Amino acid sequence: MSLDTTDYISIASAQTLYGLFRERHRKTPNSTAYSHFCADTQQWQTTTWSDAAQQIAIWQHALKSEGLRSGDRVALNLKNCQEWVFFDQAALSLGLITVPLYPDDRPDSLAFILQDADVRCLFLQNQHQWQRLKPSLSDEHQLKRVIIKTTGENTLDAPAVYMNEWLRTDTNPALIDWQADPHQLATIIYTSGTTGKPKGVMLSHYNILSVASASLECFQVRSDDLFLSFLPLSHTLERTAGYYLPMMTGARVAFSRGIPQLANDIQELKPSVLIAVPRIFERIYQRIQSSLSSQPWYKRLLLKLTSHIGWTSFLHAQRRHRWSPCFLFMPVLEKIVAKNIQALFGGQLRIAVTGGAAIPHHVAEFFIGMGINLLQGYGLTETSPVISVNRTSENEPFSVGQPIPSVEVKIGDNSELLVKSPGNMLGYWNNHKATANTIDAEGWLHTGDQARIAESGHIFITGRIKDILVLSNGEKVSPVDMEMAITRDELFEQALVVGEGKPFLSALVVLNAEQWLQLAQRLKLDAMNKNSLTDKSLQQHIIQRFRGLLHDFPAYAKIRRVHLTLSPWTIENGMLTPTLKIKRAKLVEANQQLIDEFYQN
Repeated sequence: MSLDTTDYISIASAQTLYGLFRERHRKTPNSTAYSHFCADTQQWQTTTWSDAAQQIAIWQHALKSEGLRSGDRVALNLKNCQEWVFFDQAALSLGLITVPLYPDDRPDSLAFILQDADVRCLFLQNQHQWQRLKPSLSDEHQLKRVIIKTTGENTLDAPAVYMNEWLRTDTNPALIDWQADPHQLATIIYTSGTTGKPKGVMLSHYNILSVASASLECFQVRSDDLFLSFLPLSHTLERTAGYYLPMMTGARVAFSRGIPQLANDIQELKPSVLIAVPRIFERIYQRIQSSLSSQPWYKRLLLKLTSHIGWTSFLHAQRRHRWSPCFLFMPVLEKIVAKNIQALFGGQLRIAVTGGAAIPHHVAEFFIGMGINLLQGYGLTETSPVISVNRTSENEPFSVGQPIPSVEVKIGDNSELLVKSPGNMLGYWNNHKATANTIDAEGWLHTGDQARIAESGHIFITGRIKDILVLSNGEKVSPVDMEMAITRDELFEQALVVGEGKPFLSALVVLNAEQWLQLAQRLKLDAMNKNSLTDKSLQQHIIQRFRGLLHDFPAYAKIRRVHLTLSPWTIENGMLTPTLKIKRAKLVEANQQLIDEFYQN
């Protein structure tokens, strides 16, 4: 796809991530850079690139006054906002290494990262975060300054200070000019740590710039586009594709108020580009399906018909289906049905990119059938992060797309996907052994994901090497695929399939509370009595329900025992990573006695 170079900033011009901002400011100083919702005025306010430059200069001089040296690590843990950008750019311009933290991460995990990275300065959202974190910090931490964004009523003790008191807003300093090696370390991003302590992924300026630039060759982003930023900026996908990439093209970024207000923000702002994880699309899909239950039969039929014809029409446009006379009805169905679904995304959406996990097939089919340009991609924090993405003209929705330019892929032992990319990390911070285990002597990064590559170049992820369960009869199953199939049913909020080395599979399942009330009433059970969850009639109903959901899996991939709960697995109780992935090993460990009981009889 040809790249619109009118407002585009090349890697050669930018050199570094701070150089990218300097070039953007020079090129379009009066254009809108960011939008945010002001709680005081209850209105959306805008910031130009020139406004941003003034703020970054103030942050530069405040950070410089702390006596920080080039190479020191500084961390930030706050919601998406323009101050996130100001801090990041100011730090990079001083040669500091930024360490983004997940806003919802647990204090003990944050304390580990702060100590492991030897962080000297920390930027937090509010005083409550600091009070929760302090008890977890050891005497060995090196924090010299803690900046609190939201001013509170309480007086702070050193090293903490409120942002408004710390910044010298009465001055008007000039931006600092900074030149550096593009291959210099820019950031350390700690992986989620599903199986152990998180590892610090080291990425250079060039790593990130190269991936952002290559991604722009896969789909067109214009200077008049509006990105809605709601995935945490500590998530590498949002940071590269939702922060640096728009800066390359001069597009505007609006910071969402948060997930609870996301639907309203989409309606008000009408974004043209949306970067999301599958869970967002799944929730919208489930909301649509739930609302249909109270609709007349003909409306349900129209929705199903529109989705089916729209999907088939999409396949025809992709040269994978013959023309059908039913396509003649699409303009009418588009007007009376599909437009209403598109309106849920603001009505102006050109591109929707999903990544971070596999999107369920039925969800992808539905939204694509409704005219949403949904493109699935794939990547790792260790690859900055994009490895592949679907293109609009070559969209194979059940794949993770084709490699972006300059990225090489191949299949290694055990069907593992290997990657060579300009975005491949420099290594893991203070962990040479883990680095050597991930990047081999020939420079291939081992993803840990099993895959196949079609003749078209599309990559299909088929499993996770470490997540394969081997039953006692030698048969192998992918628990993640089975869990995805189970949670397609809105009764099941979360699921964990177990059975390593056992004769059959079992599952731990978190029920949706609202759906449980309806099911309990139907089965004449007391929904308020937790003993009802072990009722034999309910257990049999669930096992039977599983059979329908798992009918496409091999005969041996059947679940025979189940434990039901209404208590969700969360970041707070340590069962989810900050990116909402299940900590399999920890869940199994916490429920080992229960799992053992599955196999005693």
